[in-house]
This record gives sequence, C-alpha cells and structure tokens, in this order.
Amino acid sequence: MTQEVVDAVIVGAGQAGLSLSHELVAAGRAHVVLERGRIGETWRGRWDSFCLVIPNWTVQLPGGRYRGDDPDGFMPKREIVGHLAAYAESFRAPVREGVTVTSLERSANGTFLLRTTAGEIRAKDVVLASGGYQKPHRPPAATQLPASVHAIDAEAYANPNALPPGKVLIVGSGQTGCQLAEEIFEAGREVSLACGRAPWIPRRLEGRDTIAWINDTPYFDARLTDLPSPAARLLANPQMSGRRGGHDLNFRTLQAQGVQLLGHFVGVSEGRAHFADDLAESVAFGDTRFAQICELIRKTCAAASVHAPQMEPPAPFVADAPESVALSHVGTLIFTSGFRPDYASWVRFPQAFDEAGFPIQQDGSSTTVPGLHFMGVHFQRKRKSATFLGVAEDATVLAETLSAR
Repeated sequence: MTQEVVDAVIVGAGQAGLSLSHELVAAGRAHVVLERGRIGETWRGRWDSFCLVIPNWTVQLPGGRYRGDDPDGFMPKREIVGHLAAYAESFRAPVREGVTVTSLERSANGTFLLRTTAGEIRAKDVVLASGGYQKPHRPPAATQLPASVHAIDAEAYANPNALPPGKVLIVGSGQTGCQLAEEIFEAGREVSLACGRAPWIPRRLEGRDTIAWINDTPYFDARLTDLPSPAARLLANPQMSGRRGGHDLNFRTLQAQGVQLLGHFVGVSEGRAHFADDLAESVAFGDTRFAQICELIRKTCAAASVHAPQMEPPAPFVADAPESVALSHVGTLIFTSGFRPDYASWVRFPQAFDEAGFPIQQDGSSTTVPGLHFMGVHFQRKRKSATFLGVAEDATVLAETLSAR
C-alpha cells in the first residue's frame, strides 16, 4: 500500500463528479476522480426498467448535453450510463474505477488523507460527489417487522419476476414507490402502497411536458432559504412517469388501476402491519402542491404575455383504506422511503455536517472545513442542484473556487 500525493480528488463519477471534472480539465487544474464501481454506478444499480422521469433535454452537463433525436423522451438506464461513459471519454476524465474511499481525515501536514482500497492518497482539496442517494431510509416502524417478512429497499428490486410469490407491500409513495407499484401490479401481482405526502403533476399540459412549463418559472432556481424549513428538502419529487413515452402516475391513476392505497406505515402488532388514517390528507397535500404549481405557471405566463395552458383541477378522491394488512399475505415488503446522507460513516469531520447529515456549505465549499467541497447535494445552491438540469451551473461555480485555490 503506497501513499500518493495529488492536488485535488473528486469522490464519485456520476453526473456531479464528471461535470466538475470537465470544468477542472478545462481550467487546467490537476485532479483525479475516484469511483467505487464504474462510471454512473448509482444509475447502473436501478431496477431493470428504470428510465428518466424528466425529459432527455434536461440532461445539460457542461460539454455533454443530450444531443439525441428524442429530446422529449426519457432515456432508459442503459442509455443514461452510456451517455455518462461517453461524456467521461470525451474529455478524458481522470477516473479511477473500482476504488472505494474508506475514510477521509486530516494528515499530519494538514492536507487531507484519503484511505482507499487502492492505497492512501494525500490531497489539498477534496470534493465529495457521492450523490443524493447514499443511504436508504426506512421509517422507525420498520424495526418492528418480524424476521419472517422478506423486506428489501428499492435498490435491491430488479423486476417483478425476481420477487417471491405473494402480495407486495410498498412503503413510500414518491416517484419510485409509484413506479414500482404500477410495474408490479401490471405484472399480475396484488399490490398495496403505503402512502405519504408527495406532490404530483400531470405528465403534459396541452401537449407540452409539464417540466418544460415549470422550467420557464423560477421553481427550479429556488434556494434552501426559500423553503419553509431545511427539512422540506427531503420532500419527494413529483409523482409522474417516463415509462412508455411518459404518462401520468399518481394516487388517482394507481387507485383506478387497482392498486390498494393505504395511509402511512405506523407499526406492527399481532402479525399485522398497521397504517394511519391519513390517506385523504396525503392526497390533499399533493393536490395543494399541484395547485401551487398551476398558479406559478399562470403568473409566469401572464408576466411574459404568453398563453397559459389549461390546468384542470383534480377529480374527487375517495379514501377507502383499511387500517391494517395481514403480514402472512405479504410475500415482499419494499421500502421506497427515500435516502439520507451517509457522509458521517467515512468522513472524519463531524463539524462539516448539520444534524440531518447534510453538508454545511456555501456554493459547494464547506464553511467549517477549508479545502472540503461537495457536488450533487440536494439544494447545494438551488432546487435543481442535484439534477442533470442544474449540475452544470454548480460545477462552473465550484471549479472557479478550486482554480482560485
């Protein structure tokens, strides 16, 4: 095991790490990119039918925009990975695949020490670009499940045929939960979805993707200080789907298909999973978020003196949900309850993170640990920071900071 000395290290070769690497290469700043698996590893780990939920035209990496013939389509994961791999090759990104960083700490001379599976590295600057999907989150009630229940997180799901026989219970109703519920139900399985608070939007308004309408508004440029509280950054992404060319997918469409909707998962007793009597409130929450988006689109269109699309209010919803389900009937329980930061498990700078585990940073640079930086963090600078749509802007800003150092 040898110790290498480099100027800067980027940890992670997804869209965030590669975008910053592109800008550093352009600026002539020496660096290496360490990736525990292969380029785009997180995307490779998604389920078989995974595809983008936002249109292909939102892939706006610096020097790596989507230039295919289907800008309004939704790339499947194979094409996403291919795009990232080709992007890295296009500027000869200095990526080292198969290198896991096991710890990050200070070295004796004040630089950073990265302990990796390929040896030790000392660096002046370190950028953590490990993405927003670090540690699967399960609700507290999950600890009450008996060992006999086959429970997995979304990242362990591949396809319906890989699941054991029996009913499927999905806990978590963001984009992932809704997509899995739809796919598994269409495969002929009985599916229940434990629902929480999540926004929804229609796939299209008057033939134009709703994301395009929203992109014309200030929505994606909202900053963390614009939210009612820092916890609001954990709110699920709007329910919709990019499968089969893109379509509406929300509580109403799932209920109409035959998926059983439940309140949020609260506990287990006497062989049954129990759920709160709050399905109607969760649906109302999503409807309120949709109404707010509609109003924002109308205001933006009025200010620009352009036609606003017709936005129909949602149909009435009847919440008829049982309060418990017999676990003996459940063949698989899938948690799709989102993710949380996991920096603390290997980064030895506890002062660099808030109580929720998010970096304390300004424009991607730590305000408590000089030389420590971040990319791809939720609301790093704006709402769009962790997306294909916003990562280029953040990479440009951070690259300027690193070049100045």
